[in-house]
Parts: sequence; structure tokens; C-alpha cells
Amino acid sequence: MSEPNAPQGDTDTGTGTPAGFSRRSLAAQAMGRIEQETRAVVMPLHLSTTFIRDPDNGYSSGYCYARPDNATVREAEAVLAMLENARAGALLFGSGMAAATAVFGALEPGDHVVAGTVMYWALKRWLREEAPRRGLTLTFVDTDDLEALRAAIEPGRTKLVWIETPGNPLWTVTDIAAAAEIAHAAGARLAVDSTAASPVHTRPLDLGADIVMHSGTKILNGHSDVVAGVLAGAQADAFWERIRGIRAGSGGILGPFEAYLLMRSLRTLHLRAAAQSAGALRLAERLRLHPHVSHVLYPGLPDDPGHAVARRQMQDGFGFMLSIRVAGGEAGAIATAARVRLWKRATSLGGVESLIEHRASVEGPGSPCPPDLLRLSTGIEDTQDLFGDLDQALRGAHGD
Repeated sequence: MSEPNAPQGDTDTGTGTPAGFSRRSLAAQAMGRIEQETRAVVMPLHLSTTFIRDPDNGYSSGYCYARPDNATVREAEAVLAMLENARAGALLFGSGMAAATAVFGALEPGDHVVAGTVMYWALKRWLREEAPRRGLTLTFVDTDDLEALRAAIEPGRTKLVWIETPGNPLWTVTDIAAAAEIAHAAGARLAVDSTAASPVHTRPLDLGADIVMHSGTKILNGHSDVVAGVLAGAQADAFWERIRGIRAGSGGILGPFEAYLLMRSLRTLHLRAAAQSAGALRLAERLRLHPHVSHVLYPGLPDDPGHAVARRQMQDGFGFMLSIRVAGGEAGAIATAARVRLWKRATSLGGVESLIEHRASVEGPGSPCPPDLLRLSTGIEDTQDLFGDLDQALRGAHGD
């Protein structure tokens, strides 16, 4: 394994791309593909929904109809598979929720699932409400506690362990390699929601995971103008093919225009992720000393409970997300969010613009999110401006 949090220069992409070039270089050039007719360095957008049959009724082009497949989608999937070192490839969906629920849809009635207590709230709500109707049973556990994770698994019955790391919005860190070992020993698969890390900082498949999921809406796209979901697989087995079939049958594929925009964004992913991660760390270091902040949650801080694990499994930074707990409780947090001028009060994360949100208001009863918590998604603005805006908002909320 590489040095903790050290820059990577990977050459084995696992997708048949030329060896000797880093993932960063291959992403910047969208795998180096050249459009043959015009010799353009940007591949064209394929919008057609249907394709011509051969005289023998075959489809030698490889395309038949746009619901299960599309050339522009394939281009973006190739880049994503390369970034994740996904030997089974990648599948693009119309949203992160569509991608995640396809994994659960591939399970059989009666299967047992272990999932994290700290995870994307919309998916957790879906699991509580919809998964039992599909015959699945669920156990929620703090997955950063490996002994609790081990105890929650029922060997022979648990078929999927779902973890999110760092976990939204508390940014708890789960040891992916250890979780994979625990899951596999019991005959289960490990799926990792790596949205907050991105493949720039963590590649779960290299750590033993079977499936990695991303909300492509977030930092993968990074411009707040595409809703997308991604699954990348370690092995093209029967389970993976069931997921592919679910996407085809349900019409869950991403549209070609959205895939085209996503491809544009993947070319700059490494630059954006580096800048946003560096900004998040600087903000965390300064905010931890602020008189109106009681606690900063960010795995890049040395005293964060997940820091040691994060150093082992994250490279080139600790991600763009952090949360602060505001002195003065819920009222202080809401008042602070109401006073920002540069930060945007909006849902979502990972965009080039910095966002702030009072998550307890969004998640409601049953949320593990403390009422005094503000979730911060660091963009690419000047860090001094971002800190200054938070500082004036915090001080104004507390009557300074």
C-alpha cells in the first residue's frame, strides 16, 4: 500500500487503457479518444434513440435502442470505470438514488442487509419504507465500529453490507478493507457509497469492496447542473448483471446530454477535488478555534476519531465536506445560516459554489444529526472569503 495520504501515480487502470499514464492524465483527456471523422478531441453527443438494423437483422454497431445503452453514456462510463479501477465497468443512472436502489433491487426476498446509521438520509428513509415491502430485512449499525458491524451480520443470511464513508453529515470514517473482510467472511457483498470522497481520494474496489456508488450529481459533475448516479463493479458476476438488467428494464439510464456534461466535468475532477479538499482543511483548522463553534467534524483534523483510518484509505486530501456544531444550539445554527452572504443556503454538495445547510431541519425526526449542526460543502472560492463570511455570520448570530 502507498504511503498514507500520498499522491498517487497509478498506471494500471484495469480497463484496457494505455499503461504508463496516471488516472489524472487519462481523465483530463477523457481516455484520449479522438472522433475519427473530424479528428475532434471532444467526442460528439449522440442523441439518437434508435439505430439501423443490418440486412441480416443484426446490429453490428452494437446499438439497438437508447433505453439500455447509448454511445455518449458509454464514453463517460469508461472514464468512471478507469477512475475506480472497476474491472466489471461502470453503469450510469438517472440519479444517485436510482443507482443505489438498483443494488438493493438485485437482492432476493428474504435477504438481510446491514447498513450504516450515518448515511445519506434519503436512501436511509427509502430503506426503512420500501425495502421491507420487497422482502428485505435491515439492521442499521455504526459501521465505523467494526465489532458492532461484525455482530450485526448474520452469516449465510446477510447478503449485502452497505457503508458510506465519510458518512454524511457527521463525516464518520469506516475502514473499507476491514469491512470487506468482515462481509466476505460471512458470504456477503460490500457496497460503498463514496460520494463524499470521490475516486480522487478513495478507490473502494482497490480496498476490497465489490461495488462503489456515487451520486454523480455531486463532485463528479461539480457544477450543480446534472443529476446522475454511478455504480462501478469489481467483478462482472451474476449479481452485477442483475443490476444491469434492472437499469435496462426500468429505464434508469442517464440521458446522453447529461452524460456529455458529466464527461466535461470529469476532465477537471482532479483539479476541483484538490482545491476543494485543501479549502475544506483550511476552513476546518480555522473554525475549530472559533469562539462560536463548539466542534468541527472533518476527518482531516488529527484529533478526529476517523483520522487514522482516513490517512490509510484516502489519498491527496480528506474531501470537501465538513460540518460544524454551533455554540448556542439549534437557534444559533439556524441564525448563522441565515446571515451568510457568500455561502449559498441550498441542498446538495460538491459543486464549485460553497453550500451551507441546517441538516436537522431537512432530515427531521429520527435523524442522527445534532440540531446545532451546519453542513458545509466547500467550493472553489477564495478560502479567506469563505471563512470571513462564516465568521461574520457566527458573530452576528451571537450578537457580537
